[in-house]
Amino acid sequence: MSKKKIVSLTLAMGLAGSMFASGSFAAPNILSQSNLNEKLGTPEFISGQLTAPSKKPPKEIVFSYLNDQKQKYKYGKNKAEQSFEVIDTTTDQLGNTIVRLQQMHDGLRVWGSTQSAVVGEDGTLKAISGTTIPDIEKKAAHEDKSSKKVNAKKAEKIALADLGFTPELENPIQPEMVIYTDGEKAYKAYLVNLNFLAPKPGNWNYFIDSLTGEIINKYNDLHEVTGTNQVGTGTGVLGGTKQLNTTLSSGSYYLQDNTRGGGIMTYNMNNRTFFPQFFLPGSLWKDSDNVFNQAYDAAAVDAHYFAGATYDYYKDVFGRDSYDNNGAPLKSSVHYSSNYNNAFWNGSQMVYGDGDGSTFVPLSGGLDVVAHELTHAVTDFSSDLVYQNESGALNEAISDIFGTLVEFHENHDPDFEVGEDIYTPGTANDALRSMSNPSKYGDPDHYSVRYTGTGDNGGVHTNSGIINKQAYLLSEGGSHYGVTVTGIGKEKLGAIYYRMNTVYLTSSSTFSQARSAAVQAAADLYGSSSQEVQSVQQSFDAVGIY
Repeated sequence: MSKKKIVSLTLAMGLAGSMFASGSFAAPNILSQSNLNEKLGTPEFISGQLTAPSKKPPKEIVFSYLNDQKQKYKYGKNKAEQSFEVIDTTTDQLGNTIVRLQQMHDGLRVWGSTQSAVVGEDGTLKAISGTTIPDIEKKAAHEDKSSKKVNAKKAEKIALADLGFTPELENPIQPEMVIYTDGEKAYKAYLVNLNFLAPKPGNWNYFIDSLTGEIINKYNDLHEVTGTNQVGTGTGVLGGTKQLNTTLSSGSYYLQDNTRGGGIMTYNMNNRTFFPQFFLPGSLWKDSDNVFNQAYDAAAVDAHYFAGATYDYYKDVFGRDSYDNNGAPLKSSVHYSSNYNNAFWNGSQMVYGDGDGSTFVPLSGGLDVVAHELTHAVTDFSSDLVYQNESGALNEAISDIFGTLVEFHENHDPDFEVGEDIYTPGTANDALRSMSNPSKYGDPDHYSVRYTGTGDNGGVHTNSGIINKQAYLLSEGGSHYGVTVTGIGKEKLGAIYYRMNTVYLTSSSTFSQARSAAVQAAADLYGSSSQEVQSVQQSFDAVGIY
């Protein structure tokens, strides 16, 4: 898919509301911003005092605003109540209500079109983020007039045939009819998800035209690098002793930590891709004396300990209870396959290979790798950034950022390199990626030199370097491309990016929308005229994102 061209129209702080507001309800210290998606001609980020205070339920306030602004959002002839579905309502730490929406057409999800609205305690709509697909009825007219020729079973077969091999599926295939848009076209398409571990891991999303059977789009959503409570000890991949929360049952000690959320469990895949009797997670890791100091234990020790450290970071700093904020168990499987040079979040748990000893050592030995992958899970349950193009690069960068922040929080040899602990053990001072200097490993550090090809899901790992550089500058300060940035420190970087990811970013967010989201998050936390807001603006200027 082609990249979106974005024009950012940033209004002055403290002005009387957004240019899209239905009235003028100015209040002091209100940050007003407005971004338009130039290609689609609809807003993708608006903030300010957008409505008057109200005692109505938050979702009614949001729907009323969208109905008033229908000409701007161009979502069709139906009212907002029929054109959008509320998918989540939460309250943030500032007392605002966050209403997340899904654009709908003909009872079907419009793929990639989600929105997030922020309603203050006084019933004022303060921000709405996320692009809507305009004129959806006209674009989908040819589909509405035709009876579908491809059923769900046929769509499933088309996806499997394109995959080119027979996968050992983790979940039953359940095709979902969605509206998939591409430019001026809208298709009724089957979304077919293929989640598997063998013969190699994958989490593919296929979009199959229900009229023709054509594969409209496909991408791999695998996020790659790429009894009684007891306390035991263990030796990790790089040495060093770690305390481990374990469970004693029937005379054996298991790597099961019952002290955090819904539990942290670590499993052994015994270097198998899958078991004949069952698939993931494998067998719960156990030991006879609660001392996990054998060489084969090391990958499990680190996976268990670092999952706990990541849980603690999100809980201690943001009050978040596991990746879903509802205490979901954190499951990890180590010793996956043989000489496997990867680690991934498969949509429900972590899986780690042992590496081949040359390119990688066991990948669970890197705290920033573990935190990176578990942050993908946080993203899945908040902004749900689509793993393609700019939204996918944001997804990767956010995982790099929080992988690094967890490393600093744990004071575990912290730096702004990614994967340095487990990558190429025979080569000193190298890493997979660098936040401070992305070009060190061939990644772009400015929007003007971004990757525009189709490889790597549209550059999700490559273009993450641009956001990584922005985040580094925001934290540490410095000059880049002639722009000087005043650093605000790692704690505030994390606060701003966490609020971006859980409040303002939506599934199809672009880099430009991320800038507006970051500015808004900084204004929420520190005030619209704060140094933090200025530094956010400087840091995005420095990497050419407007």
